[in-house]
Amino acid sequence: MVDSNVYEFLVFFMLFSACICFSNGLQFNVGGKNGWRLNPSEDYNRWAESLRFQVNDTLFFKYKKGSDSVLVVNKDDYNSCNTTNPIEKFDGGRSIFRFDRSGPFFFISGNEASCIRGQKLIVVVLAVRSGGPGPSPVEPPAPRPGIPPVESLSPAPAPAELSPENSTPAVHPPRRSFAAAEEWGFSAALVGTVSLVLNVWLGV
Repeated sequence: MVDSNVYEFLVFFMLFSACICFSNGLQFNVGGKNGWRLNPSEDYNRWAESLRFQVNDTLFFKYKKGSDSVLVVNKDDYNSCNTTNPIEKFDGGRSIFRFDRSGPFFFISGNEASCIRGQKLIVVVLAVRSGGPGPSPVEPPAPRPGIPPVESLSPAPAPAELSPENSTPAVHPPRRSFAAAEEWGFSAALVGTVSLVLNVWLGV
């Protein structure tokens, strides 16, 4: 019979490992199996719009070292394909960029000609929403006895129409990247391994 302390340790280890797996972000391969290059099979921005990016997710860029690079730039340099003043530069051939905040990120090729021809990417990272409940509505005071309530003479305001500039587009369910499957596969393998060890200790 296995000692209770060993059993508790194995259970704790399994739960702790699962929490680590789920707290890590997903990795998205830019350009799929073809990598970061000119004329991808799917437009980079269309690909990014179909996915859901969060803080701690990563982008993986694969390209030919010495022939291309990845530049993190601001919006103006993205629009003009300015490669002379990057915020960050990657040129190792296999580069990983981690999102450390919400908001837009701009990436262009280190080759200005390739950037002009469309080798560029915008990724918008979702903001982290707080899960706290909203404030409770304040109830109006009850009327004093003997005094009938007075109705408001002013008409109710008409609902404000949203202009196209201020309207928020509908959010469509994103497609899952195969990176998510890799994360789930790793978690399942880890849990399975711990369960196997636990069964051996229990003599099952």
